[in-house]
Amino acid sequence: MVAPNVKSTRSKRANPAVTSHLDDLVATKEVLIACGPGGVGKTTTAAATGLIAALRYPKNVLVLTIDPAKRLANALGLEGIGNDEREIPDGAFNDLGLTPKGQLSVAMLDTKQSWDALIRRHAPDVATANAILVNPLYHNITSRFVQSHEYIAMERLYDLHSSGKYDLIVVDTPPTRNALDFLDAPERMADFFASRLLRWLITPYRSRIVNIATKPFYQIADRILGSQFLQDIAEFFVAFQSMYDGFVKRAQGVDLLLSDDRTGFMVVSTLEPVPAREAKFFVDELNRRKLNLEVMALNKVLPSSFRSKDAAAVAEKMREDSDKIADKLAGKIFGEDVNLVSVSRVLKEVGTSFQNFQNVALQEASLEKTFAKTTGYVASVPFYDSEISDLASLADLGSRLWK
Repeated sequence: MVAPNVKSTRSKRANPAVTSHLDDLVATKEVLIACGPGGVGKTTTAAATGLIAALRYPKNVLVLTIDPAKRLANALGLEGIGNDEREIPDGAFNDLGLTPKGQLSVAMLDTKQSWDALIRRHAPDVATANAILVNPLYHNITSRFVQSHEYIAMERLYDLHSSGKYDLIVVDTPPTRNALDFLDAPERMADFFASRLLRWLITPYRSRIVNIATKPFYQIADRILGSQFLQDIAEFFVAFQSMYDGFVKRAQGVDLLLSDDRTGFMVVSTLEPVPAREAKFFVDELNRRKLNLEVMALNKVLPSSFRSKDAAAVAEKMREDSDKIADKLAGKIFGEDVNLVSVSRVLKEVGTSFQNFQNVALQEASLEKTFAKTTGYVASVPFYDSEISDLASLADLGSRLWK
């Protein structure tokens, strides 16, 4: 594995709410939420952060992850488990020459299992809970409706934080089609329980009276879908609304936790154009909502050597004077029989390629400065030439991300 270098940039803006390194973060935060575009190493970065925190500090740390890649799941010991937290034994670290000061536990969100537990918690009685869980609509409603995946992730976080078992919880947020859906999900869930749609669906069933406005719809729906289907809908929502107080209270609790001083956010991205634009939106939106943006983690950044003026001058010389350089060096390096045209072509291509990479590196440097203006701590990690597949490589990434 190539050992990447990390460059940190501190904002000149005086903002005591923004931490600049892991020491401060672990001392002041109980929750760190990793968010950002998809496909940028968000899950790996969240896991590496939790791991390095457990290695360096006498803290009980939990990483709550969402659908990690198989190799990462295996490295964390997540294979075959769902919502139940699993502590990584010290032996797994000791075998790699690592001695953690704290404890690291991991859990992988299981949407269905989390929803089932939520229904049982909020239902007024066992009969109501069972009626919901066996209703034919339950699976579709909870897997496809009202950002249920995003909501249940935040609900699970709230539950784990309220337990008081962990000093720091690092959360890998769900992949979303729309940025920051997970922040809006609790409010939307509360709104749904108070919505006209819900009242409209259950009123005819509760009253057994179909008014003039709704009668045509129910007559048509009854012929097309069948009366049993309509009854299933009504029964489901009648039972669901019985949990109104519990759901709304928890949704409000989740909202308060997200804005609490003990909760921080880490935006993870690469500096490729599309992810960078989306990451900037995340940063701006978090600041607009006055949420605690703690760190910008940039993955797959080109090494700083590409920004060197001396290296750029060498590349330009190789490109412009490739024939002369080939004539002087070819025989000494490759022997007298080497084709000078081929050597010249390779030198020119290498020089041109370096210049192309340098252009990208300079663009990345400009973006880093832009992010540094709105973020207290920016850490950039150059591209790894092998996959993060075990605790050792994960710890290496964490140590470089958090100097």
